[in-house]
Amino acid sequence: MNAYDFDGTIFPSNCTIGFAIWCMNRHPKLYFTYAPRAVLSVVLYKLGKKPSYLMLRELYSYLTDIDDFEYQIERYWDKNERRISSWYLAQKKPDDLIISASPSCILEPIARRLGVEYVATDYDRELGVLLNNLMYAREKSRYIIEHGFPVIEHFYSDSLSDMPLALCSDQAHLVTNRAQTVTDWPELDDSNREKIWKKVDTGWTIHLED
Repeated sequence: MNAYDFDGTIFPSNCTIGFAIWCMNRHPKLYFTYAPRAVLSVVLYKLGKKPSYLMLRELYSYLTDIDDFEYQIERYWDKNERRISSWYLAQKKPDDLIISASPSCILEPIARRLGVEYVATDYDRELGVLLNNLMYAREKSRYIIEHGFPVIEHFYSDSLSDMPLALCSDQAHLVTNRAQTVTDWPELDDSNREKIWKKVDTGWTIHLED
């Protein structure tokens, strides 16, 4: 089995942010009811005054305000499915696993279209709460181990925060250049150990939509 992060890995940007912009353009009231709260929440997080799970809960909150969610998410992927990286499509297999911190309700349609399995953060759109641990950093490896997934032969991610899952895989690969370039995962040595583990313990990388 091969496993892939999604945002920045096989998709060039953050689909949660991209879908938020998509929805704001179609429901302009969100520019006033959602955008200021989301920006403030991200700023407070960057300043160390808000934990990541509360910031992300705020970031995902627009999903509770969209009456036509099912229609909009399918239209979003109708337009953006073509942005899936060509290198991934060339090697895609039926037993691939996408594992991502993005909400499952956003990832499910594209995983279904690709014909692969996925694991993502479970967000309740009615209650506006996270129903499980954020599928980020060490939570990915914990989930894989606890649920008895097969051995991961190759793992791909754009973020060093995924080091725990990289260490659980036979081979790991770092994806850069907006999901276009694949290289070997960097060695965990004295020169980058602190940098890597800081990303594991903290941080949430947001790839802004073009």
